[in-house]
Amino acid sequence: MLHRLTLFIILCYFSNTGKAQELLTIEQAVSTTLENNFDIKIAKNNTLIDEQNRSLGNAGILPQVTGNFTRSNSIQNSRQVRTDGQVQELNNAKNDNMNYGVNLNWTVFDGFKMFAKYDQLKEIQRQGEAEVKYEILTQVSEIIATYYTLVQQQKMIQALDTAIDLSQYRLTMAQNRFEIGKAAKLEVLNAQVDLNADKTSLLQQKEQYANTKTYMNQLMARDLNIAFRVQDTLAINDDLKLGDLLGIAENQNPQIQLALINKRISEYNLKQIKGERYPIISLNSGYNFNESHSSLGFATENKGRGFNYGVSASVNIFNGFLQNRNERIAKIEIENSELQIGQQKQAIQSRITSLFQTYITNLDLVLLEHDNAELAKENLDITLEKFRIGTITTLEVRTAQLNYINTMVRSYTAQYQAKISEIRLKELAGNAF
Repeated sequence: MLHRLTLFIILCYFSNTGKAQELLTIEQAVSTTLENNFDIKIAKNNTLIDEQNRSLGNAGILPQVTGNFTRSNSIQNSRQVRTDGQVQELNNAKNDNMNYGVNLNWTVFDGFKMFAKYDQLKEIQRQGEAEVKYEILTQVSEIIATYYTLVQQQKMIQALDTAIDLSQYRLTMAQNRFEIGKAAKLEVLNAQVDLNADKTSLLQQKEQYANTKTYMNQLMARDLNIAFRVQDTLAINDDLKLGDLLGIAENQNPQIQLALINKRISEYNLKQIKGERYPIISLNSGYNFNESHSSLGFATENKGRGFNYGVSASVNIFNGFLQNRNERIAKIEIENSELQIGQQKQAIQSRITSLFQTYITNLDLVLLEHDNAELAKENLDITLEKFRIGTITTLEVRTAQLNYINTMVRSYTAQYQAKISEIRLKELAGNAF
């Protein structure tokens, strides 16, 4: 029974471990981020607010209809003297007045400000949509970069595992040589120290790998303790062209699009300010009831109801030159918007150009380090064979071992840096996928 129980526990452990370490593809990571990421959700909700604000009523185009009701009561001591000398007095005289009805007020012309306001609200909604795109682009680019960071860290762990295997082999050989009297104790101790150093590096790399996993779960807005593994391939797109990236960025980069939208918003703001020069014409109408009672006076009760209507107009004749000041400021804001467009375009072009040069350099490094890794591997094989037959020292073995591991690390790093450059270039161009 104990044997069966132990076997059952072991099977359950490996079953749960297999489920815990499910493969997470890059497509799944992006999909989960788009669905769960908090920053993306907040940006989308802000766009919904902009959508609600874009309405005819918010722009002032529609009429306003209000219902009203008032009632007042009073108790007072009254004394009235008529023109014929007759005096009327009453203490604690009660009076009440009640009014209720429906009124309409509609601004039918305000110098076209309402229409400029409505167009501005539509631009603000587009601004929100561009901000959502920017947030999606940023978060997707970050999740892809983090995914390939994990791929690179997995490769680093594999390299360090290889280093430990080599150090363990070297330690075993040193111990065997020591036991048959062909090596000193110092050789065994040096091999053990190097093995421990490699194990320390592996533990530190695994810690970094675990922290990056936590960060990735955070980006995907899911349980931080979910265990997963990523693919071990790192495919690099080496066909990116600088001219294509610059052209795409001109039309798709969200920051440039936001600058263009801000300019249009400033232009509509100027239209609204210029509308202050025109008269404001409003129509008003209503249907009201009123009723009052008085304990003292010519009439003790008064009731009325009826329809009223009218038109009102006003025009700004002089307001202390504020109109001219406001228009000048609005024109300066438009000019600043144009400058910001040029500034943003130049900044994006500069970043793309610089990053593209880094991308090209990293592609060259990938090829170079790949060749170096093959050479280092061949050198290590020869060194280990010589060490096996006892023709070289352990220091030479360690040097060959470190050269091989370092070239592997540089090769993985070059691939990773090239991939990150590719991701960032696509992000700047406005397309992270």
